[in-house]
Amino acid sequence: MKTFVLMAGGTGGHLFPAMALAQELRRRGHVVDLMTDHRVASYGQDFPARKTYVVPAATPSIRNPFKFIGAGFTILYGIAVCASQLRSIKPDAVVGFGGYPTFPPMVAARLVGIPGILHEANAVLGRANKALIRFAQVLATGFPSVKFTEDLTIERVVTGNPVRDRVRALAGTPYPSLSPNEPVRILIYGGSQGARIFADLVPPAIAGLPESLRHRLVITQQCRPEDLDRVAEAYRRSRVNVELTPFIADLPERLAGAHLVISRAGALTIADLAVVGRPAILVPLPGSLDADQKTNATVVEAAGGGWIAEQATLSPQSLGTRLATLLSDPQTLARAAAASLSLGQPLAVEKLADLAERLAGQGK
Repeated sequence: MKTFVLMAGGTGGHLFPAMALAQELRRRGHVVDLMTDHRVASYGQDFPARKTYVVPAATPSIRNPFKFIGAGFTILYGIAVCASQLRSIKPDAVVGFGGYPTFPPMVAARLVGIPGILHEANAVLGRANKALIRFAQVLATGFPSVKFTEDLTIERVVTGNPVRDRVRALAGTPYPSLSPNEPVRILIYGGSQGARIFADLVPPAIAGLPESLRHRLVITQQCRPEDLDRVAEAYRRSRVNVELTPFIADLPERLAGAHLVISRAGALTIADLAVVGRPAILVPLPGSLDADQKTNATVVEAAGGGWIAEQATLSPQSLGTRLATLLSDPQTLARAAAASLSLGQPLAVEKLADLAERLAGQGK
């Protein structure tokens, strides 16, 4: 039995892969603790850790020198706090999943002499991970090719992105049949916070579809609470079968049953799509640092598993045209589903757990 400390920023994009690894390590009989920030209260209630440590952390802002200096002091204090906690825990290895809250505990682990792995989920090396590379022994990546890692000398291992157990249980579920008389199931979601752009664009795009196609649609759409009423009214006017919800509790099962997905292009969304094998219209988050979502989506499109729709140029008319074309061509959708599946890494969590055990001195 070994002890591991997992370190992650307190958002779903960082905590969910850490949660998957924690589940796997505990299945193998190990002890897992978590270091994160205060946002864990929103996303990590069910995190399978022996203990969760909320550490002092801050995001540096070069635009405001006073905030930059204040963040620096907070980070230094966080490193001292984490070093004390790590000396008490005595973990055999640590694994960081990105986000600036990972910085204090990862630096502290190096100072205390604990070996560490950094996991980069995106096809672009995140800024926090870029700063932490020197403090880790191994970089695990979700994509085979990751921008800004070309000249790194650190050991690199492609593990893929860990997905939740419920997603893994549905890996490779056969693509649903799509005959002319059957329902067409569309799943629309925008990550842990939803995406207002889908509330603005999708209902009018659907309304413009031919009536014969529109009446076959069965839509599940994640929608922010403040948008629910207006989106429901828009769908009511176009007489579409739709379920709107701020949070899709059974997302893996809805994903497996979908013929087409409309979503953002975060690393975990891409991982889920690929493990199950579903085609998607991907709308990367504009303005994201280093265009990570656009880079993720490019990998999917290049493989034939989906189609990029840039938010800046997307309109109800262009989206409606894309939907009408795709939904009238079951063979194209089925081929894209197979291409998406070819990108899947259902064993990613096992690979990452193997790597953690190796670093901790325990092979399988």
